[in-house]
Amino acid sequence: MGNLYRAISADGSAFAAVIDAGDIVSEIEKIHRTSAVVTAGLGRLTIAASLMGYLLKGDESSITLRIDADGLTGQLVAVADSMGNVKSCVSNPVVEIPLNSSGKLDVSGAVGKNGTLSVIKDLGMREPYVGVIPLVSGEIAEDVASYYATSEQIPTVCALGVLVDTDLSVKSAGGFLVQLLPFADEKCIDRIEKNIAEMRPVSALLADGVTTEEIANMLLDGLEPNELDKSSPKYKCDCSRQRTEKVLISIGRQELDSIVAEGKNTEVSCHFCGKKYVFTPAEIKRLAESAGEK
Repeated sequence: MGNLYRAISADGSAFAAVIDAGDIVSEIEKIHRTSAVVTAGLGRLTIAASLMGYLLKGDESSITLRIDADGLTGQLVAVADSMGNVKSCVSNPVVEIPLNSSGKLDVSGAVGKNGTLSVIKDLGMREPYVGVIPLVSGEIAEDVASYYATSEQIPTVCALGVLVDTDLSVKSAGGFLVQLLPFADEKCIDRIEKNIAEMRPVSALLADGVTTEEIANMLLDGLEPNELDKSSPKYKCDCSRQRTEKVLISIGRQELDSIVAEGKNTEVSCHFCGKKYVFTPAEIKRLAESAGEK
């Protein structure tokens, strides 16, 4: 279970959202059996989705972040609800590439630098809001900040970090978003820039036991921060047999009839949690009938 904390400056001109997502990213590694660099990359995207999802209003709202780029990981997807609960998946969970020039996991090298970040917000309206931007670096935090600046015109600082141990377990993981409202003055902006410049990486702070509240207060130091709210998001997949049946129906009667003709059980695995759903030929036949005429 994660720990998400939000604070706001006394004058309401800036707020910070900070998450300790160590347990969430550990679950990603456990479910998807990711290599170190993929744990870091998918972990960062998942952390960002949780933070961004928590900004949404409405219990039924959700946000999907999707990266399509030229790296070996293939597509990365993370989906979060308005409580910050999140799930994620990746096309290629095992990627082995050299460390970058700084001796760290080369996330942008694995994800790719040429591609797009898509942000899909489902707010319960007839059509979801979709924003697509070109990747800035493939490091993900910079790409999220670029999305806010480009698509929502909200000045945003984003930091995301995952520390992976030599045994591939997650030592720490987390991140933060700092956003400014339109009436934020130069003094406020300068103060936040100074605070961030003096901070160590968020993953290092969390690894040393610094709390999300303490990190939020560091980010808004000098601006008299006050607690806004907090949450305990977790890795949560909402797949079900009923949802899986709807997916099967969507492929059409002709394809389902072909599956029935094979006379074998059909196994469908959830991309997000790995849970398997088995359907007998008789059950597939019933779904084919629901799919309508050929």
